[in-house]
Amino acid sequence: MKFGQRLQVFVKNPENIPREGGAMIAVNHTGYWDFVYGPIPAHFNGGRLVRFMAKKEIWDAPVAGPLMRAMRHIPVDRADGAASVREAVQRLQDGELVGIFPEATISRSFEIKELRQGAAAIAEEAGVPLIPMVIWGSQRIWTKGHKPNWFPKDANLVMVVGQPVEVTSDSIATTERLHAAMQELLEDAREEYVDRFGPMPKGEYWVPATLGGSAPSLDEATVQDRQDQEERKRQREEAAAAGSGRREEKKSGPAGIKKLLRKLRK
Repeated sequence: MKFGQRLQVFVKNPENIPREGGAMIAVNHTGYWDFVYGPIPAHFNGGRLVRFMAKKEIWDAPVAGPLMRAMRHIPVDRADGAASVREAVQRLQDGELVGIFPEATISRSFEIKELRQGAAAIAEEAGVPLIPMVIWGSQRIWTKGHKPNWFPKDANLVMVVGQPVEVTSDSIATTERLHAAMQELLEDAREEYVDRFGPMPKGEYWVPATLGGSAPSLDEATVQDRQDQEERKRQREEAAAAGSGRREEKKSGPAGIKKLLRKLRK
């Protein structure tokens, strides 16, 4: 199938996505446009739409923000995700397809990172299937640390949809099954990519270290992710401290002094 961005897309096993009823679709995350490519298999199999859960900061971006709103995706506030979880559960129970990136952030290594338990917990709460899916090739279009390639000449995508994984009240065990399924699908997608589009060049940034590319290893990428988390935490704390300082300054300013004097006169 040819895509409008001059991409050639191959979808394997789209029939694993139900044609009706709710389902949680767990997708790996290697590029910024995964939420655009992620719904392709569901559209291919019955013309269904997928609403993705994604961090709310994307809604502030000049290009992605309007797209996220137009496609009715679900913003997630990482400081308080309860509202987005309730919305996802409700949409699933209403019969919609909801997509989630259980790795939470883009995988710099292009391997399957450690997964968070949200996908398992939401699927169990909503009583819907949890379907693993893998996209391979989107990191060539736009990924973390590299400029976007809006009109790639030879970038191709392979998308593989797996069978639903068993969902139980034990979200840890469910997540472990999901990770194993996604790892198997990733290997399948890479083999399919090579069979259809040729070998992945050694040394390329978009090729994993395990396949001879220059992407960081999974361990190296994990270290970088933790450094990013610490930096974001530091920035949040500084912003909170600055806001608190401004509030205190406002209280102790002329208006605050006048209020205090009025109290003293009583």
